[in-house]
Amino acid sequence: MDEKLSFKNVEEKELNPMSGGLMLIINILMYIVSIGSFVMGIISTEKYDNNVLCGVFVTTSVILLVVAIIVSCGFKVINPNEELVLTFFGKYYGTIKKDGFYFVNPFASGYNPTASAPVELSFASGTEGQGKVQATNTSVNLNSKKISTKTQTLKNDKQKVNDVLGNPIIIGSVVIWRVAEPTKAVFNVENYKEFLSIQCDSVIRNIARMYPYDSMEDDVDEKTLRGSSQEIADSMRKELQEKVQEAGLEIKEVRITNLAYSDEIAAAMLQRQQAVAVIAARQKIVEGAVSMVKMAIDQLGEEDVVVLDEERKAAMVSNLLVVLCGNKDAQPIVNSGSIY
Repeated sequence: MDEKLSFKNVEEKELNPMSGGLMLIINILMYIVSIGSFVMGIISTEKYDNNVLCGVFVTTSVILLVVAIIVSCGFKVINPNEELVLTFFGKYYGTIKKDGFYFVNPFASGYNPTASAPVELSFASGTEGQGKVQATNTSVNLNSKKISTKTQTLKNDKQKVNDVLGNPIIIGSVVIWRVAEPTKAVFNVENYKEFLSIQCDSVIRNIARMYPYDSMEDDVDEKTLRGSSQEIADSMRKELQEKVQEAGLEIKEVRITNLAYSDEIAAAMLQRQQAVAVIAARQKIVEGAVSMVKMAIDQLGEEDVVVLDEERKAAMVSNLLVVLCGNKDAQPIVNSGSIY
């Protein structure tokens, strides 16, 4: 139990290695001396016929060559926004966090589980105007042991989930993230990129199930996936950050990039939205028509244009409402007689 806890809670140790410039010069000199010693051994054999001296020169040359090769393994180049986690015979050695050219223990090696893991790259192809898209996956091995701390983008694929009302919806998102603590990223999880992708799927499904796609009622205070995208994206970012904290990752932003009803209910929901729009438009039309009828009757009475009894007023209101609220233009009919 203690070993598991110590493995998960590896404390980061920042290395301040020596500059690689001086060791590079020494290493080059060792190669030169090694070659010169080998040449001197051959010369001593040919000119002086001294096998002992030749053996000394050749042995020195081989030793210097082996040492120079081992020393060459200790040079590390760290680019800006990159860090290198080093292990020494299976134990954590330290992390180089500053960019530059350094020399470290030649037997310390970089550790990055994602470097040997294949990454699937998808290339979509298709003909415009057709609904067919073909995807080709290509595996790529990343050989670099260095950890990039640059801001990266994870595009989460579209997935079908049910909202809080049980309606199937299609939702997709994009995550802006970076590696904040490389030591945790390589030691606490097997593959921090795959870990982030899986946790992102889980968070999106969990959050989407807590809210409706759209409000069925005129409740402006209710949060919905369509109307409260910013608040819901902030909730996704907060929950995702909590889940990937142990992996040393920093979630900067989460955005919903795709949101739509699933195909099986999209047509029905479109009809519902159209019905709501028609009802709202009719309400406005009726409100305007009633106010116009009232204004017409009031002005006719005030200016004594015509004296209308209750029956005439009712007939006039009926005719005006039919004209103002109708879908089509009214066809006027001239009444030459009396309404009585």
